[in-house]
Amino acid sequence: MADLDDLREGCNFGLGVASTNNSFHVKGAEHLPWGMKDRLSRIFNPKTGRTVMLAFDHGFIMGPTSGLERIDLNIVPLIEYADCLMCTRGILRTVIPPSTNKPICLRSDAGTSILTELNDNVLIDVEDAIRMNVSAMAIMLSIGDAAHEAKTVANLYKAVDKGTRYGIPVMGVTAVGKDMARDARYFGLASRIAAENGANIVKTYYCDGFEKVVAACPVPVVIAGGKKLPELEALELCYKAISEGASGVDMGRNVFQSEAPAAMIQAVHAVVHENLKPEQALELFNELKNK
Repeated sequence: MADLDDLREGCNFGLGVASTNNSFHVKGAEHLPWGMKDRLSRIFNPKTGRTVMLAFDHGFIMGPTSGLERIDLNIVPLIEYADCLMCTRGILRTVIPPSTNKPICLRSDAGTSILTELNDNVLIDVEDAIRMNVSAMAIMLSIGDAAHEAKTVANLYKAVDKGTRYGIPVMGVTAVGKDMARDARYFGLASRIAAENGANIVKTYYCDGFEKVVAACPVPVVIAGGKKLPELEALELCYKAISEGASGVDMGRNVFQSEAPAAMIQAVHAVVHENLKPEQALELFNELKNK
């Protein structure tokens, strides 16, 4: 075990120095088997190395929250504009048309809800992910939560064990909780723990010093959108994250709770894949909204 009496915070992140061994377009995937690379290539556009994931798995802890009352009416029309869908197996089976042929990042753990203490989760059976031909499994990590940290880390490494056996990548997701400090030290720690335990993708939050979080993480980082923001602020969030090294976004409420969700996800897509500045993306949003 490392000696905690001399724990020094990292300072040399090699900012501005590209990662080595990058012939494959997904960071950290150079030496993975073909099946893993194929699934990652469905999630991350080979031309840009980036992704726009549409997250609508909120119901597994929140129920029919605003914007997700009717997945068939609110989410299905947005699918064509997303690179990847993040959802639960119940919604995937009952509502999402298989003919959409979009890669799925399956929420692969479940447990407590907003009515109790969050983050006490267990894994679902990996065979369900195989049956549904998903491109990745999403597992929550509750770093800093004394009650649930060890359990959620165990969930992650068990999912990685299974995913590696069957060629399915795993995305480690930074949990939301009362012990989550929204700073680079916390997110850098959580992201690195996810990657060190075998996650192929990390989903975390943007913060000051975000470039250090990305630089110290050996796999792609996608940002969570978090709470609903005004459209320009959400686009600025995307732009700053991409500019500082994020490989994409996994947005939910900032898309499906927007006044014009289809216009918003297309504006986000333009920021992520076309490097549009926030003001230009807002103009695009307004044009599409008024069509």
